[in-house]
Amino acid sequence: MLTFFGKRPQGKGGDSALEATAALQVVRGYWEALRSSGGLPSRAQLDPRGMADCLDKVFLIEQIAPGLARFRLAGMLLNDLMGMDLRGMPLSALFEPVARTRMAQELDQVFQAQAILQIGLEAERSIGRPALSGQMLLLPLAGVADAPKVALGCLTTEGTIGRQPRRFALSGVVREALAGAGLRVVTEVAATALDEPAPPRTFGRADLRLVSSRT
Repeated sequence: MLTFFGKRPQGKGGDSALEATAALQVVRGYWEALRSSGGLPSRAQLDPRGMADCLDKVFLIEQIAPGLARFRLAGMLLNDLMGMDLRGMPLSALFEPVARTRMAQELDQVFQAQAILQIGLEAERSIGRPALSGQMLLLPLAGVADAPKVALGCLTTEGTIGRQPRRFALSGVVREALAGAGLRVVTEVAATALDEPAPPRTFGRADLRLVSSRT
């Protein structure tokens, strides 16, 4: 049985920037290695041993409606963020209400257009909720007839989770569209500006906005 729980170190601190980047690279590299034929890997091909060093950050989601997904499996980092087992919960539970519309649009890109997403995250701050930022990577998997579409994900954080459940606003989105015969070609990275207003915060720096134009 496929599981992504992994082990969390003592305490609820996040990783360093280097550790967070390494975890994203491990999961992306593993997914790419499974694409030896040029197509998307299937869920059946996933082996937790290929991501053994970062299983606490790995998750699997399935589409339940346009723009909506729920967790099939979730590593311990995600459970720590919400203070509960996220299996069966909607992905939107990780996000502040103001971010959910944009996140729904981006999910459609993953499931319908088979795009790769890397999303910058910034958590709300208050008493018991110290500074916390993160990155989420979403990688599409091959569909199976009569089954929901699925995607492999990785979530990393920098900072301290704190004593209360954490939810995130989006601080940036980088989308890579897969194209070409057998999905062998990856287009140039398209960085998109965020169009939702930033939620009120007690303190912290402004959201990062990534903007690019195609020529």
